[in-house]
Amino acid sequence: MKLLPTWMLAAIALVVAGPAVADGKAIFDSVCSKCHRTGVSGAPVAGDKAAWDQRIKSGIDSLYHSALNGKNDMPAKGGKDRLTDEDVKAAVDYIVGLAGLGATTAGGAASASQAR
Repeated sequence: MKLLPTWMLAAIALVVAGPAVADGKAIFDSVCSKCHRTGVSGAPVAGDKAAWDQRIKSGIDSLYHSALNGKNDMPAKGGKDRLTDEDVKAAVDYIVGLAGLGATTAGGAASASQAR
């Protein structure tokens, strides 16, 4: 029986596993919750439907933009440059979900990251 080289096994594993999916809850818990659990510096509190309803009306892309680039006292990517754009978007989707709101684009369609 002929064995496959290690590099080939690794390549097969990557293809089978597919791309990693960002874990919005884990990112929220480790980064975003520091401010969004308590409302530090005016951050909208996670789960506060009224606070998030106003923000989601401008569209999920607007929320993504704020989280990726910073807004008011919130630094870009919550101050964690190591986060990918997809990581940040997953965290935004998670926070919006905590408020019981569906993330939509400005045009009303479901966001791409929500469709995962």
